[in-house]
Amino acid sequence: MEKLDLEKLKYPIGKFIAPENYSQEYIASKIEEISSFPERLRKEVINFTDEQLDTPYRPEGWTVRQLIHHCAESHMNCFIRIKWALTEEKPIIKAYHEDLWAKLSDNLTMPIQPTLSLLDGLHFRLGYIMKNLSRTDLEKTFIHPENDSVISIKQIIGMYAWHGNHHLAHITTLKKYKNW
Repeated sequence: MEKLDLEKLKYPIGKFIAPENYSQEYIASKIEEISSFPERLRKEVINFTDEQLDTPYRPEGWTVRQLIHHCAESHMNCFIRIKWALTEEKPIIKAYHEDLWAKLSDNLTMPIQPTLSLLDGLHFRLGYIMKNLSRTDLEKTFIHPENDSVISIKQIIGMYAWHGNHHLAHITTLKKYKNW
């Protein structure tokens, strides 16, 4: 992998760029990307061996196994953040140390099948709640404590669609590089 550009390995689809306008079409397409993520992920990794799952996607990066578990953890946080924003007035969410979570034993050694199953149910629920948001709901916000940023539900939809695609691209880029 040393032949590949490290920045391109970190961000194979580029960094998230928020749109100027959160149109209904944009929101609907991002919700579809979120809804279809578990199926797209499963298609890429279902036949991986443990050796492949334990391969880092870039030098000093997480393994494919860690990426898969991270997606579930991150997207669970997304779900909870949306629920808080819908039920509280501009709540301050709880941040978490994803880098430390990735080093826990479940992320390092646990089989991926339970996490793929969790993603199926979680993304069904994410898609369901997102498809039923009103225009007013899309504007509801929460505060991220790391930098006191105010994030709206419409923003989180775009960010998490990107997030799934971002990590999926880590896996597909690795597969191409390794000729798997």
